[in-house]
Amino acid sequence: VLTLGVGFSLFLGFYGLLLPFLANMSRHPEVKWAQRVDKVYLTVLLPDAKNAKVNLEPEGVFTFSASAGAGDLLYELKLNLFDKVDVEESKINIGVRSIFCILEKAEKVWWKRLLREDGKAPHFIKVDWDKWVDEDEDNGANDLDLGGMDFSKFGGMGGMGGMGGMGGMGDDAMGDDFEDSDDEDQEVSKSDKNLEGGAKAEEEHGGASGEKKEAAASI
Repeated sequence: VLTLGVGFSLFLGFYGLLLPFLANMSRHPEVKWAQRVDKVYLTVLLPDAKNAKVNLEPEGVFTFSASAGAGDLLYELKLNLFDKVDVEESKINIGVRSIFCILEKAEKVWWKRLLREDGKAPHFIKVDWDKWVDEDEDNGANDLDLGGMDFSKFGGMGGMGGMGGMGGMGDDAMGDDFEDSDDEDQEVSKSDKNLEGGAKAEEEHGGASGEKKEAAASI
């Protein structure tokens, strides 16, 4: 019994020393992606992020950092994208639950994968099946309906460093978007138009405007 007590005390002491180190470790937010021949849809899922910094470089380097959670834990991300991008034409929407980016490709070709590196993608990167279309179905008719979303262009924001609580840049535009689902075979949602119509009708009658859902992101 004495040996067990000493061992438990040593464990508590070691855990106490380890806690500050764990608190300062960076974590990776979940990332979902889909593409068209001319663009990449990239969503960083991190509710109530604070002090977010987002940057996009022409060579295809996407970086993100922010703090979130009760302990203001640090989340960081660096993606070496498959190919170059057009920073000036790429744009971003900041929501209360996620950061949604439309990255314009420098060359209009279908990417084999999201990242430049060969091999399996990291576990926190997943295909956004709700936005995905196959290459042979990419005829321009399957572009997302993004009406009502407020976007800012990457090219005019100087890296978007230090955005505080991420407010004032379309917090309501994303709303309840990106509810997770474990169904990898889920089809692209086609119900946005009905939701949009209901929201407009509500506005016309003086009601509170409902949040427009863009697409429910699922694995």
